[in-house]
Order: sequence, then structure tokens, then C-alpha cells
Amino acid sequence: MADLARVTTWANALIALHLDARTWSFGFDNAKRRAGLTDYTRHRITVSRYLAARWEDDDIHQVLLHEVAHALAGPRAGHGPTWRRIAAELGFDGGRLHDGETADELAPWIGTCPNGHTVYRFRRPTRPLSCGTCHRGFSRAFLIEWQRREVTAAARRRAASSR
Repeated sequence: MADLARVTTWANALIALHLDARTWSFGFDNAKRRAGLTDYTRHRITVSRYLAARWEDDDIHQVLLHEVAHALAGPRAGHGPTWRRIAAELGFDGGRLHDGETADELAPWIGTCPNGHTVYRFRRPTRPLSCGTCHRGFSRAFLIEWQRREVTAAARRRAASSR
């Protein structure tokens, strides 16, 4: 599991090496599913404190490379050829999206389909949803039943600390 102080050191080193450290900064955010973010308006790169606390060092380093590549490529590059070239030059070897663990224990909405599959939501579902594991597309036969759970401050602290 990545140590948050070490992640900060790596991020600041990458910013100093590849970006203007007087302009760009690093911090942690409270995302539960998204690993990293490049904010072009504030010139800030952030990483999820919850995911950094549960992922390995190499995974978080790849997230940092991904975000620095975004900062270098610019806001219009997306995940297109310019971004891919820059990311590869930096040593990024991952994909566009992560496939790592997310902070599902912090999701206030838990859904269960008739076959017992579990779905987590961080925002209240606004319309009926059906289980994507049981059926491609919407099917009333596989409607998800939602329950709200209380996520305590202690649970958030546990999720944000290295395990």
C-alpha cells in the first residue's frame, strides 16, 4: 500500500522534472473510484487518498505519470495520440482507466439484484436500474433494490489510512 507522504514526494518530483513547479501543484482528493485528476484551471494534479491508501506503489506511480502526461499534453488532448505519445515517453504503461480496487465501503447506496449481485453507488439512484451482470441492457426481471447505509467519519478515516 502506498504511503501518502511518499506519493506526495513522487508527485512533487515529477512536477519539478516535467512541469513548472511554480505553477503546478499536487494534492489528494476524496474520489472513491477515480484514481487521479488533472485540473488545468487550477494547475493542480490530485490523486484519490482512498485509492492511494489501498493500491501498491507502482500503481500509484502509474497514476501520477498518467496525470503528468495530461498536464503536458493539454486540455484538448484527452486520451488521444498526443497524450499516448507523451505518456509512453514518461514511462506510463497502463491504460486509460484503472482496474484496481475502489472504495466501495464508502458508498452510501448498496443495490442487490434478484440473483444476489451487489452494486455500489456514491449518489442516490434517480431511476430504476437493472443488473448488468444478469442481463445486457435494461430488464425489469433484474431490477436492483437499493438500500441506504450510513458511512461514518471513522470509516472514512480507516479508508484513507494505509492498511
